[in-house]
Amino acid sequence: MSDTLKTQADQVVDLKEWEQRWEENRIGFHNPRVHKMLESHIDKVLAGRTGVRFFFPLCGKAVDMKWLADMGHSVVGVEIAEKAIQQFFMENNLTYSEEPVPAMPGVKVFRNSEKNISVYNCDLYNVSSSVVGQFGAIWDRGSLVAINPRDREKYASLIMSLMAQDCKYLLSTLMYNPELYKGPPFVVPGEQIPGLFGKQCNVELLLSQNVIEDRHLAWGIDYLIEQLYLITPKIR
Repeated sequence: MSDTLKTQADQVVDLKEWEQRWEENRIGFHNPRVHKMLESHIDKVLAGRTGVRFFFPLCGKAVDMKWLADMGHSVVGVEIAEKAIQQFFMENNLTYSEEPVPAMPGVKVFRNSEKNISVYNCDLYNVSSSVVGQFGAIWDRGSLVAINPRDREKYASLIMSLMAQDCKYLLSTLMYNPELYKGPPFVVPGEQIPGLFGKQCNVELLLSQNVIEDRHLAWGIDYLIEQLYLITPKIR
């Protein structure tokens, strides 16, 4: 294990703490605009396809979901904080229904049928392809970097199980000096991505850039590199 990985290896944020952050509106990780990297690489993700099924792990109230739905794609998200889900629908002026999920006792799904958006209110690891199906695209911004570092292999296995053969998985990761900030978001070193996904998938680094803003300086860091990967299943 690299030193970068060791520094944060034992960091744990439990689900209750994420819910608490939403309750207290400590959501600096929420991006109120469509993510620039998604916007500028959407053609690569769509690859000429229409009506693509998109998966958003740990979706929060990402406005990207509405942006894609407005283009005619369908969106499935998973989010532990019910408040985040309700805010998503309300802030985007979308009506929604709440329904139980028979295959997942105690879990609710929030749906807007007009825009074809469904958000499951549960622990991400309770989701499976038998319930939500497989996807033609996945947008992972703020998800892999938010899960507990020790769970990354479990996470990668889940994500790969949700990928259809033509899936385009767009993944955003972050790099900074973990000695200066303990996370979350957590550091994901570039060399770890092929280790997590490389057996079953092709991994392409699309972009690497310093995205540090004033608000990040409060973490005590002096650089913040965002890396964007396109991950696609190897032809089986």
